[in-house]
Amino acid sequence: MPRTEMHRTVSRNDFMADPAWWRQAAVYQIYPRSFADSNADGVGDLRGITSRIPYLAALGIDAVWLSPFYPSALADGGYDVDNYRDVDPKLGTLEDFDQMIAALHAHGIKLIADIVPNHTSNRHEWFLEALASAPGSAARDRYIFRDGSGVNGEIPPSDWESVFGGSAWDRVPDGQWYLHLFASEQPDLNWDNREVREDFLKTLRFWSDRGVDGFRVDVAHALTKDMAQPLPARAELGAEDENLGGAHPYWDRDEVHEIYTEWRAVFNEYTPPRTAVAEAWVHAERRARYASPEGLGQAFNFDLLQADWNPDQFRSIITTNLAQAQESGASSTWVFSNHDVVRHATRYGLPPGDGAGGKGQDGREWLLSGGVDPELNVVLGMRRARAASLLMFALPGSAYLYQGEELGLGEVAVIPAARRQDPTFVRTGGAEIGRDGCRVPLPWTADGPSFGFGSNGAHLPQPAWFGGYAVDTQSGNEQSTLSFYRTALALRRQWQTGEELSWVDETADTILHFTRPGGWHCMTNFGAEAVNPPQGPVLVSSAPLDDGMLPPDTTVWVSAG
Repeated sequence: MPRTEMHRTVSRNDFMADPAWWRQAAVYQIYPRSFADSNADGVGDLRGITSRIPYLAALGIDAVWLSPFYPSALADGGYDVDNYRDVDPKLGTLEDFDQMIAALHAHGIKLIADIVPNHTSNRHEWFLEALASAPGSAARDRYIFRDGSGVNGEIPPSDWESVFGGSAWDRVPDGQWYLHLFASEQPDLNWDNREVREDFLKTLRFWSDRGVDGFRVDVAHALTKDMAQPLPARAELGAEDENLGGAHPYWDRDEVHEIYTEWRAVFNEYTPPRTAVAEAWVHAERRARYASPEGLGQAFNFDLLQADWNPDQFRSIITTNLAQAQESGASSTWVFSNHDVVRHATRYGLPPGDGAGGKGQDGREWLLSGGVDPELNVVLGMRRARAASLLMFALPGSAYLYQGEELGLGEVAVIPAARRQDPTFVRTGGAEIGRDGCRVPLPWTADGPSFGFGSNGAHLPQPAWFGGYAVDTQSGNEQSTLSFYRTALALRRQWQTGEELSWVDETADTILHFTRPGGWHCMTNFGAEAVNPPQGPVLVSSAPLDDGMLPPDTTVWVSAG
């Protein structure tokens, strides 16, 4: 097949109008409170993002995924939403949002907004009305309230546990209990209530009318629930990602797709249609329905993120997910880091089986235990992270980057308990250190207040070593991780073509090698010895070749000529 250029290289206008722009986009996640602070209050904001759009354009990304920016008490980093159709005053105004999205679009960058439909905050006007209303009222029916058991209803309706630890039920003064699968400040909505469904359709149109190009749907697999009494005991429930065929009372029920069919009708009212990607931690066999053209259109697969540094695992995951994407009519998604997991530059420096795959919260205890040599951790983790990222950029489908990974940032392990913000840390009494370590504000300059993040400190403490990873430190260094990402993303845009790959069998079982349409190769060496790379001009490598040989823990792209 002759090589054809990716749509973005044809023209910016064509990319912005292309209804299929999302299929192979490079998407950069911004956690807004930790990106750039424009007003010296220690918290990142929308104007800060706007000021850094030239940096994003130079990086070579196609879209920004903006984590929640709505009014919030930050009980869960902004995922406790007070008002779905406004901007948190600490982050800016709707006018600031409009200016930001206009500037992104002027640079040919799309915007994907995070939406949080499973729960509101406990400060949302609906929940306040529910608390002020009687049991059985219409206001309470927007949420999931139940009577308790016991003589006086003092026992929760079930023994279900919150994802963040502790009971999934909280009691209100009149004696009823409300369900919260996450923090107490995040009461779950009742998606059997028509008013809830209509209000979210209104929200989707509100942001789409302002120019939002797509939505990342938080906890997309939890909206619909079977609350028929008696509620099953925790011991009877399967795991969140276990394939129960839709039988779990609150994870991955079939009825949830009726909601997304309605959402798709709204998305298709726009030209080009709005896109969506589901955060759905479901069994691989259940993922296709979230990604179907009649539904959200795409769904995250976190399989590589959870994998060990192992070529057999990588090959199996890639093969399976490409087949599933073809079956669903979607394109696959690839991700190694985000706001919920240990950064992969740290994970890949940990011993296999002790968090190297980043399963859930795994690996964070190792960061504090002294069980890993810090110097080896940094060198090995960074080398493998670069190799993994370059492999990801070569795959068909969309690639998701998390802010700071282009700088090679690792996890910030040491944060004083008094400064930690993650509800997991609080609700487990510090038994789990939580996700703050990947949410520390970015370093833009090697020195100065908060390393250029702002002019007056940062809401999470930055370690001294951040200066060596700052944007201005790396920008002029051709060997830096930032320069590597810029080069790789530029080449990806040039060489990305049809959504296929062909595996090349190797004699060594430590090699992962495939070709893409247009005649270019991607090879990753997972082994301990250098190997011969494919023949042809080298386009980019994650580490320098050694006398023409591909070193261990290195990925290379080669043109066939």
